Amino acid sequence: MTTGALNGKAAVVTGAGSGIGKASAIRLAKEGAKVALLEITSDTAQETRQAIEQAGGEAIVVECDVSDPQSVQQAIDQVGQKWGRIDIVFANAGINGTMAPIETMEVDEWDKTLQTNLRGTFLTLKYSIPYLKKEGGSVIVTSSINGNRIFSGTGFSAYSSSKAGQVAFAKMAALELARYKIRVNVICPGAIETNISKNTFPSDDLEEISIPVEYPEGSHPLKGAPGQAEEVAKLVLFLASDEASHVSGTKIYVDGAESLL
Repeated sequence: MTTGALNGKAAVVTGAGSGIGKASAIRLAKEGAKVALLEITSDTAQETRQAIEQAGGEAIVVECDVSDPQSVQQAIDQVGQKWGRIDIVFANAGINGTMAPIETMEVDEWDKTLQTNLRGTFLTLKYSIPYLKKEGGSVIVTSSINGNRIFSGTGFSAYSSSKAGQVAFAKMAALELARYKIRVNVICPGAIETNISKNTFPSDDLEEISIPVEYPEGSHPLKGAPGQAEEVAKLVLFLASDEASHVSGTKIYVDGAESLL
C-alpha cells in the first residue's frame, strides 16, 4: 500500500468518517502514515479504518467531539501515547449548521456552528502542540470559499464567520509555531461531493432574504461539476509532506475556479 512519502509519521484526522476527512485519511495512510481517525461517534469512522487496514495501512478510531475540550484532549493524548508522536494534524471536522436570517437565527444555533468549526479547530491544534513540538510537523485546516472569497450563501452568516475565523487563527498559529518547525496551512474547498448536507439546517424563513443568482452556463467552470473528496486529499497530502516544507501561513483554494465567478 505505502509509497513512503510519510513513512514513520503519525497523523490525526478529525471528521475522518466521510467526505474530505475519509479520503484524506486513506491517502495519508497510502503514503505510509499511521492515521488516527477522530469522529464524534466511532461507528462512522470504522469504514475508513477498514479501507486503510485492508490496503495494508495502520489506523485507529477514536471518539471525539471537537467542540468539547476534555474530549479533544483525551483523544489527542490517546494518539500521542499510543504512537509516541504526532506529526500531521488535519483539523477537518465541521458542519454547515443552521442557515437562517441574522434577525431570526437563534443564539444557540450560531454558537453550535462556531463551537464546532472554529472552537473545534482551536482545540484540535491546542492539544496537539505538545506532540508536534517534539519534531515539528504540519497542520492543515479545512476552511471554505465561503467567508473568504464568497459571501452570497443565503443564511450562512454563522458558517461563513467560522470559516473566515479559521483562516485568521491559522495565520496567527503559523507565525507563533514557526519557531518549533510547525507549519500551519488552510485549504478552502468549493463545492465538493460530500455528505455535509446532513449537517445543514435551513430555516423556514430563509427565502425572505434570498438574493437570486443565476449562472446560465453552470457554476463549476473547470469541470462542469463539483469536485471530488479525493481531489482535495491530494492537496492535503502535499501540505502534510516535505514537498511543502517552506509553505506555512497560506490558504489555498481548491474549487475549480468556482469562487471566481
